[in-house]
Amino acid sequence: MTVGAYDIRVINDLVERESAFVERLMTEVHKVIVGQDEMIERVFMGLLCHGHVLLEGAPGLAKTLTVSTLARCLHMEFKRVQFTPDLLPSDVLGTVIYNHQTGNFTNRKGPVFTNLLLADEINRAPAKVQSALLEAMAERQVTIGDTSYPLPKPFLVLATQNPIEQEGTYTLPEAQLDRFMFKIKVGYPTAEQELQIMQRIGGAASTAKVEIQPVISPDDIAQVQQTMDRMIVEQPVQKYIVDVVAATRTPGAVGLEKLAPFIDFGASPRATIALFQAARAHAFMRHRGYVSPEDIKAVAPDILRHRIILSYEAEAEGKTVEEVVRAILEHVQVP
Repeated sequence: MTVGAYDIRVINDLVERESAFVERLMTEVHKVIVGQDEMIERVFMGLLCHGHVLLEGAPGLAKTLTVSTLARCLHMEFKRVQFTPDLLPSDVLGTVIYNHQTGNFTNRKGPVFTNLLLADEINRAPAKVQSALLEAMAERQVTIGDTSYPLPKPFLVLATQNPIEQEGTYTLPEAQLDRFMFKIKVGYPTAEQELQIMQRIGGAASTAKVEIQPVISPDDIAQVQQTMDRMIVEQPVQKYIVDVVAATRTPGAVGLEKLAPFIDFGASPRATIALFQAARAHAFMRHRGYVSPEDIKAVAPDILRHRIILSYEAEAEGKTVEEVVRAILEHVQVP
């Protein structure tokens, strides 16, 4: 796809105008959150791309606070569900209740009817609850009794996993992990950031008292999504996306024959779509109207890390998914 210089200028100007809020959004979020730039950015990118996000990190790394703060900045409704082994699907989706006074059944909607839903420790709930939530994520509607209700727009699920404790947990199957657009590993703050966190929380300026100004509305986000559809992704860049995902299935095609025994299953075509959409969002947040290979390289680890299934041999040799993705990005020819 060859695009004229005039078209590139027009789209670049449009994206620059539409993305002017990005710095203000990050500034507002950082009134409460110290650091965690990548997590904040990826969560917002998931919202722009209609994609759900899986956050993996130790407790106490501000995952819940980040999501609730972002909801305040975006003027959206936020709800949180703590997943436990005794949770039922109706606790998340809603249920039918009998009214003794009227003698009628009424439908009560569950916490899934919101804009931003935090599914805290999703791997602690049994498979029936996980599958019920993931079905709502895919269909974007919920059936209670005989009635189907569409979920609000926008709708984003942010699920968290604790990588430390595996006792009494229900690991998400690979097919369900594939429903999440991003899997983000949340790391510890630096010493300077931790000092700042301590001073904020321990001081008079508690995060609960910080006044957050809404930056954009759900209607503005819908407009941004339309703008992203007009962004330029030229044919060589599109082919690069396909080549990167294909290399996870047949690494020998890019000269990585030694990598083949370490991969049992590569990424699905859903990864190709997610990589395409995420690269556009990454370029948008940098005020560019076109996608470059650098955008793809930046988001590829978060898109692919939960979609590549390593072999027993890889685990025995201590290979990680991040190392596999890094090797693929280094060997796939860049346009």
